[in-house]
Amino acid sequence: MRVDVMPKWAEVTLVPLISLVLAALLSALVILAIGEDPVEAVNLMVTGALGSTYGWGYTLYYATNFLFTGLAVSVAFHAGLFNIGGEGQAMLGGLGVALACLFIPWPHWTLALLGASVAAAVFGAAWAAIPAFLQAKRGSHIVITTIMFNFIGAAVLNYVLVNLMRPPGSMDPATARFPEITHLPTLHDILLPLGINFSKSAPANVTFIIALLACVLVWFLLWRTWLGYEIRSYGKSEPGAKYAGISPVAITMIAMLISGALAGLMAINNVMGEAERLVLNAVEGAGFIGIAVALMGRSHPFGVLLAAILFGFLYQGGAELALWTSIPRELIVVIQALVILFTGALDNMVRMPLERLFLMLRRGNA
Repeated sequence: MRVDVMPKWAEVTLVPLISLVLAALLSALVILAIGEDPVEAVNLMVTGALGSTYGWGYTLYYATNFLFTGLAVSVAFHAGLFNIGGEGQAMLGGLGVALACLFIPWPHWTLALLGASVAAAVFGAAWAAIPAFLQAKRGSHIVITTIMFNFIGAAVLNYVLVNLMRPPGSMDPATARFPEITHLPTLHDILLPLGINFSKSAPANVTFIIALLACVLVWFLLWRTWLGYEIRSYGKSEPGAKYAGISPVAITMIAMLISGALAGLMAINNVMGEAERLVLNAVEGAGFIGIAVALMGRSHPFGVLLAAILFGFLYQGGAELALWTSIPRELIVVIQALVILFTGALDNMVRMPLERLFLMLRRGNA
């Protein structure tokens, strides 16, 4: 009924846009309540995140992380699965990247990127495979198992870093730095031959281009292949999909493997591209932010891309606010939470009045 009442363009653009406006208004009231100027705060956020190539570099760096985890959640959503384990899958993806970069003598960064990408995807998919199997075969709820595997993944990574991969004499729970041949080119290196002088200090790197390619591939998979049709059919109606001969076990496993692989690929950006070593808290909550990105982007790759850039802006702009104003970092997290609240949990608060409005307009034109 809802699909018939509201045009697709309104559902994709109008609902999240109004949700963003409501979140911005409430955030402005919160900033006013602590005695700060919301207009000045917004101006500082925009200038810090988008006003220079340095700001853009950090915005796109964060957006790349959120893009991978958002796509991971989206693929699972289309199969009717709520993969809340992107955090743990990205952690294990980082372990795969570290093993590939430290123990394989790569002759060139392009081959290192290819090998590390495969390792990250395999480790992320493997970490998602166990909850997927428990859901498909034993009926264990995917939300419970994936969130438990986040904590197990953190414990495994902590043990590996502290006891197995930490360099001798080092107190830091991290691996040794990767060989220079595995270092990825930054956007400065990529754009300089084109005459664009991008910031050298910004961490955005070639992984952003890979993330854009992942968007296209996920769109092609879901809307242009038979497997994608089966995934979406199963997510819309499990009884109908089973009646059509679609295997619930196969779709659950395949969708979660793809989802875990995408989450694992995030490690190419933060582990191989930025830190150039594996540290203990490399993921920094990006797996959970991916849930909000997928919800706001309506689980469509293009929507996920826009939502990832928005959250990249919020992260970088929030860091600038914390640096140059007296607004505490905790309040910036509150502002980010308001965006998540209105675009995710309170989606129907915006959607239902719009549906009534479009229904009235339709009746008036009849």
